[in-house]
Amino acid sequence: IGIDVGIKSFAVLSTGEAIDNPKYLRKSENKLIKKHRVLSRRKKGSSNRAKAKKVVAKLHCKVRNQRSDFHHQVSRQLVDAYGFIVVEDLNIKGMVRNHPLAKSISDAGWGQFLRHLEYKAADAGIQFEKIAPHSTSIICSVCGERVPKSLADRIHACSFCGIILDRDHNAAINILNRAGTARIDAWRDKLCGRPLPIGNLRSTLSLNQEASSVRAR
Repeated sequence: IGIDVGIKSFAVLSTGEAIDNPKYLRKSENKLIKKHRVLSRRKKGSSNRAKAKKVVAKLHCKVRNQRSDFHHQVSRQLVDAYGFIVVEDLNIKGMVRNHPLAKSISDAGWGQFLRHLEYKAADAGIQFEKIAPHSTSIICSVCGERVPKSLADRIHACSFCGIILDRDHNAAINILNRAGTARIDAWRDKLCGRPLPIGNLRSTLSLNQEASSVRAR
């Protein structure tokens, strides 16, 4: 499976399935803002300020725990479902320097998710591969032509072959294809009776089946 992590959807698979982005920090943001305001009004060194500080810390801890639990669940489901997993080798530290997207990227927690996915794959004996992320959203996954688009363009519409796909779905197919079908087939032969990848994941993770007119070959 090829996996394209994102912000609109937490991840889109090369099968076309999308994993919803829970946005735990965004959902708790209003409450955090209120608690931070309470904290800022408390006198430094007072017991009331110490209590307010604990309340803020507890909320941040809850968000981190929710995010971590989500990452563990999704990574486990993917490792249980697929025998060869391909992701982009992202420079996440560099990406969070993009101020307009920094909070959303941090909220998604891609780095933690990919680490969970990698070590679970290693424990299960599953092939896990990282590929260069360059142009996975721009190249057409069907004909290979370059189709330039801005971050605001969510649809991949190729004027060369006519295919129309969700932007992230197109990227996920390219991610899988870039790993090389020869290596994927070779690894599948080594699975020694392991079931072939199933077509979808359990519904407990709220996966949305998206309409698709093309599948990775």
